[in-house]
Amino acid sequence: MRQESEERFQAFMAHSPAAAWITDADGKVIYLSPTYVNTFQLFTQDAIGKTAFELFDLEIATQLLNNIQTVAKTNQVLETIEMAPRLDGTIGDFLVYKFPIAHLSGQSLVGGVAIDVTSRRRAEEEREELLLREQAAREAAETANRIKDEFLAVLSHELRTPLNPILGWIKLLRTHQLSEEKKAIALETIERNAKLQTQLIADLLDVSRILQGKLTLNISSVDLAATIAAANETVALAAEAKSIQIHTEIAPDVQLFMGDASRLQQVVWNLLTNAVKFTPTGGEVKIKLESTNTYTQIQVSDTGKGITPEFLPYVFETFRQADSATTRKFGGLGLGLAIVRHIVEMHGGTVHADSKGEDQGAIFTVRLPLITTFLQPNQNKSLPKISLNLRGVRVLTVEDEQDTRELLVFMIEQYGAEVTAAASGREALKILKQSQPDILICDIAMPEMDGYMLIRQVRSWPKGQGGQIKAIALTAYAGESDQKQALAAGFQRHLSKPIDPEELVEAIASLI
Repeated sequence: MRQESEERFQAFMAHSPAAAWITDADGKVIYLSPTYVNTFQLFTQDAIGKTAFELFDLEIATQLLNNIQTVAKTNQVLETIEMAPRLDGTIGDFLVYKFPIAHLSGQSLVGGVAIDVTSRRRAEEEREELLLREQAAREAAETANRIKDEFLAVLSHELRTPLNPILGWIKLLRTHQLSEEKKAIALETIERNAKLQTQLIADLLDVSRILQGKLTLNISSVDLAATIAAANETVALAAEAKSIQIHTEIAPDVQLFMGDASRLQQVVWNLLTNAVKFTPTGGEVKIKLESTNTYTQIQVSDTGKGITPEFLPYVFETFRQADSATTRKFGGLGLGLAIVRHIVEMHGGTVHADSKGEDQGAIFTVRLPLITTFLQPNQNKSLPKISLNLRGVRVLTVEDEQDTRELLVFMIEQYGAEVTAAASGREALKILKQSQPDILICDIAMPEMDGYMLIRQVRSWPKGQGGQIKAIALTAYAGESDQKQALAAGFQRHLSKPIDPEELVEAIASLI
């Protein structure tokens, strides 16, 4: 009977997936199951009678003995996750149960079983990691949606706000007899708000180019002192209106810098505009320019609103604003600093913001690495100003919007040109077949036949029929890709709306 019981026990242990063992209270091995032997690369004849310290390294052996002694003293089952070397030489995770065994001799024995849960633990860890990634992605998407919604609300507000004084003053000009002084105020207000709206659109286009990786630099030798002076002039009126003093400090040894002059002026202008906007009446703004052997530094500091520690890490992010609520005190789309960072990084530089907190001012520091490549002499000379006289020049304008068409005709005629206007592409083709103007100025977005279709058809004509007429695309599609598309279609120039009269007339004069 005892032999049968022994055989059943051995058969059970031989087929059990769990590695089993029995030790005394001091950790000396009394029994090892075949699964244990196979799992841990131990031979029964080598293990029986030995302690854990003779079979395993110090760390594993110490862990085993501590657990065995705990079970022997408490007479309780102990469940643990332990690490041990497996048959393939790797370290695995094992779910281990140790339990007291009552022996007839009264000796205190401890039994144990270990199940390899390495794959299960790895799967659980991977599942947990996947859940964390999904949670992070969901939170990021929710944050992005919230920022987008806030931005669209601010965008709608900022684009509509300049329209209110523009439309209001226009209505007053048409319906009331205003004094000359009031007319001057009205025109100044209309111009200022139209320029503000144009700047908002320009910022949106710049951000679009940045996101598409299409913002480019025109590298030349830049006098940063002159760049700062030009940006200073632009914000001077806004600073004067708030009685803000702008102090400029230019180090005497500042070197010429290789970069894009207009984009760097945009950087300084954005920083100064921000400083003036967020500085209260009677405050102070400082701009400092200095250079070392390796870099040039521009620093703009103010005594204004400051930046909270919570928002400081996000101050250069696109579409992020410290305050997007309807009760906010300061307007704008929150794009200026994102544009600043990108332009500076395109020049190989860095920009850093610092503030001690709210109402304690802010400091923005731009560092630009010096590049020792200089232009050849006379390479950067400005071209002579083209004469703004179009007497005798015959111009055909194609524009489907009546207001814009009438404005273009009046604007160009002021410089002496003879202007014919067409309201569609098909009408323009009829005019071109009957007469040959000197230059074609054409809108792009028009019904039935757009500007691209029109210029391609004209370019298919022989030279004698006007196929080589000079042409300017004048359009609200103002991106760099739109410019390339216009030039590829057959236009010589691409000008974006709203157009400056002198810029348009200079373009006409330069082509003819």
